[in-house]
Amino acid sequence: MVPWVELGKAQIPNNGGELKFSQRGEEFSIRLSGIRGELMNSRVYNSEKELSRLGCAHLKSTNKAHVLVGGLGMGYTLAAALNMVNDSAQVTVAELIPEVVTWNQGPLGNCAGNPLNDPRTKVHVGDVKEQLISHQPTFDAVLLDVDNGPEGLTQSDNNWIYSPAGLQDIYKMLRPKGVLAIWSAGPDRLFSLRLKKAGFEVSTQVVRARPGKGSKHTIFLAKKR
Repeated sequence: MVPWVELGKAQIPNNGGELKFSQRGEEFSIRLSGIRGELMNSRVYNSEKELSRLGCAHLKSTNKAHVLVGGLGMGYTLAAALNMVNDSAQVTVAELIPEVVTWNQGPLGNCAGNPLNDPRTKVHVGDVKEQLISHQPTFDAVLLDVDNGPEGLTQSDNNWIYSPAGLQDIYKMLRPKGVLAIWSAGPDRLFSLRLKKAGFEVSTQVVRARPGKGSKHTIFLAKKR
């Protein structure tokens, strides 16, 4: 069997742990210290693509759409968002960890089709929160895959996103009929209620890690009224 080769490490801010980036043949893996199993694998990305497909479904014919992707990961969410919008759109991707951007600029980027090279892509290296607090309608869709779901796993600061105050700020950042789509490892009824209290029309979709098989994940879809 081809062995894993470590390509790099990155420290998550505020004692969030260490990421380990590895390659085995054409397969890439990102693991988090202290957590069993992989955080991301380049062969398992269907639910990330579904996040963009569902969150941007209303933008296929929208001129100059602006989409925010929270979390670059292995680039699959960004690539799928770019495929859902036209040539006049802009897709801003916010990534907290600079090394993750660097990894995607290397061989890892080939897995998702090098979405960072798309002229419609704008990269923000920093906390996605910095893109969500201006209180001005800016985005037609906000796609968040920054953690394990409504409870932060890799970064406790992510809890703001899922809080009543954070959701209210995101509501203000969305343009009319804009959509907030959030990836989660599983369902959370109380979080759905929190989204409704923030003013959103809410639905959920169960998606698979691989097409038709694999782990079940949840996509929260919250539409601005």
